[in-house]
Amino acid sequence: MAAYLTHQQKVLRLYKRALRHLESWCIFRDRYRFFACLMRARFDEHKDEKDMVKATKLLMAAEQEFWENQHPQPYIFPDSPEGTSYERYDTYKVPEWVLDFWHPSEKAMYPDYFAKREQWKRLRMESWEKEIQQLQEETPPDGPLTEALPPARKPGHLPPLWWNYVTAPRERPM
Repeated sequence: MAAYLTHQQKVLRLYKRALRHLESWCIFRDRYRFFACLMRARFDEHKDEKDMVKATKLLMAAEQEFWENQHPQPYIFPDSPEGTSYERYDTYKVPEWVLDFWHPSEKAMYPDYFAKREQWKRLRMESWEKEIQQLQEETPPDGPLTEALPPARKPGHLPPLWWNYVTAPRERPM
């Protein structure tokens, strides 16, 4: 389920996209800085706008202007979603259970993480029966209709197979 973006998030994303496209238009750094400062001034003109109708119209006009002036072949970082190296090394990611085999001296370098991890493992062992019972109760006799897992239904219970989400590395930290 996708969350709605706030007006501020939309403006900030537009600003970042515009700066990235400006980098593609301006090869020389001093020229880029000059136009980036002009763009920042244009965004700052309306940063205290209280009327949301006017602010929304300004955002729509800015998006239209960006669309008309965007670079035809913008620079894309290799590790970005459309880049040439995107997800290239995902096959070499080590599974989470490998951390169980770390030497105690290695674990001592990250005491906070491994203390939290032990709490998660203990909670996983305690909640496993409830999670499996919930899955069995909510799965139709002819099998699941989708791959989506159900949420936690009772207070104090965890959603089924929550462990994979807690221990998974963040894809794109921002």
